[in-house]
Amino acid sequence: MFLDLLLLVIKHQLRRFELKHQARKDGSSPEYLRAITFIANSKNVDLRGLRSMILLAKGEANQNNELMIFDLINFNIAIIFSFFLRLWLINGVKTQLVPAVFLFGDSVLDVGNNNNLPTVIKSNFLPYGRDFTNHTPTGRFSNGKLAIDYLVDTLAFESYPSAYLNTNATDKNLLIGANFASAASGYDDSTADLYLTVSLTKQLENYGEYQRRVVGMVGEEKASSIFSGGLYVISAGTSDFLQNYHISPTLQATYPTAEQYFVPLLKKYAQFVENLYSMGARKIGVTSLPPLGCLPGSMTLFGFGNDQCVEKLNYEALSFNKRLNSTSQTLRNRLSTLNLVVLDIYQPLYNLIKNPKEHGFKETEKGCCGTGLVESSILCNKLSIGTCSNASDYVFWDSFHPSEAANNILANDMITAGTSLVF
Repeated sequence: MFLDLLLLVIKHQLRRFELKHQARKDGSSPEYLRAITFIANSKNVDLRGLRSMILLAKGEANQNNELMIFDLINFNIAIIFSFFLRLWLINGVKTQLVPAVFLFGDSVLDVGNNNNLPTVIKSNFLPYGRDFTNHTPTGRFSNGKLAIDYLVDTLAFESYPSAYLNTNATDKNLLIGANFASAASGYDDSTADLYLTVSLTKQLENYGEYQRRVVGMVGEEKASSIFSGGLYVISAGTSDFLQNYHISPTLQATYPTAEQYFVPLLKKYAQFVENLYSMGARKIGVTSLPPLGCLPGSMTLFGFGNDQCVEKLNYEALSFNKRLNSTSQTLRNRLSTLNLVVLDIYQPLYNLIKNPKEHGFKETEKGCCGTGLVESSILCNKLSIGTCSNASDYVFWDSFHPSEAANNILANDMITAGTSLVF
């Protein structure tokens, strides 16, 4: 567990230096960089070997004035190692890194809250979930695990937080947190209302109900430690733009430009974080918007027949993300004990789309399910013609959502970016 997280951090730092060394005239990387990359990717890596290689390689790096990478790696080793050492010495057993995980937002995080709702935005049927545990569809919008599942695995949980509206959300498993996310919801409650799903306002009400249940189970003091020590993740905004604003004449009349629509969305985001904070949340991660214009469904609906990313949508996503970061900084300044981190999804997913072969993918312009151009939710089903046999070749599972293989890579970036939420 320790090495898994440590290697994630090291690989993240190595990526930052990769482009620099690709520019060498002979196209090669320095020996020390190749050696560390080899060890980091080794299945039989051990901490002593990794540390020795770093120290031995430091001589060459010093000659090249490239000691920064070692400073970054060694700093992260020190923090992570000391934390896990204390954890293992005290407990002697595998231990969750946070007491609970709480999830809010849309289909990026939804694991089944829409299953029993009167909405067409659901995925509790095959081929969704065909590569998940027991090949069972759960309501996750992928062929297997979501990025958040990999994050929960890394946090050493033995099971995943249950969808709160699902019958599996019993008192016992609620003590590790709960998932309140609902596909097709957004910061704008009208988005969820349009698709008969659970708005963020209602998700927060459900969380309040959840808190009362937990207090009733374990008492005020222990419940408070669960709420304040838990990790909170929010993912919203994509549906506001793709499934509401850009298809709504009313919204476009009210907000003639997408940038004007940012204002109410970010206000709702800030209010949501403040409300969570008032209810005890202290560690909150919020995902950025993805490259909206590169989603296969977006290219089909808004690309006017082109098979290229819709740059207008990508520009809107980047602009919104910039405002999301500044709004988050304002919240951190105002709420003194809030640890709020923006988890960038845009660049990692964009990198997969633009450099698929480097990550083992063959297809980026369409999803695995059906034609991969429009299929999502009920349109992606067992009767969909053309569904691929190996989803690992595809960045996208359906026309809007990443495959399990892509989610695995995206989770690595989320984990690295969100390290401060855990330590």
